[in-house]
Amino acid sequence: MSDLKHINAGDDLQRRGFTLIEVLVVLVIVMGLASIVTINVIRHQSESRVDTAKLQISVLEQALQSFYIDHGRYPTQAQGLQALVERPTISPVPRDFPAGGYLGRARVPDDPWGNPFIYLSPGRAGEPFEIISYGSDGQPGGTGTAAEISSAQL
Repeated sequence: MSDLKHINAGDDLQRRGFTLIEVLVVLVIVMGLASIVTINVIRHQSESRVDTAKLQISVLEQALQSFYIDHGRYPTQAQGLQALVERPTISPVPRDFPAGGYLGRARVPDDPWGNPFIYLSPGRAGEPFEIISYGSDGQPGGTGTAAEISSAQL
């Protein structure tokens, strides 16, 4: 009888481990969950870049308003957004230009996709100016995160 108990105890030790199929099933489930999480993170990251571009355009608009208040006009298209960070050398040159510029930084930021913002003066619909980001693809038009974002739409 004692030998029988010893054999049964050995069987219990062997059953405590996982079978290869059980391990594979768990791996498949974990990989499936990881892919779902990754897709959601990438989608939210793309959406947050669009929100960041809109925020950056708003900041540039405010800086352009400050430029207008100080000089009675917006920068010309030739002067561009660079006129917000350094005194323009292209006519008409403003007489009084603040030491730190209008953005408080050394350069105009790029959009969240690393492309320069487009500055139009006047804007396409006749507004005094328009600031555009061409979105994730850097091309005019597009849909989703590749759609252009314009100050005229905000």
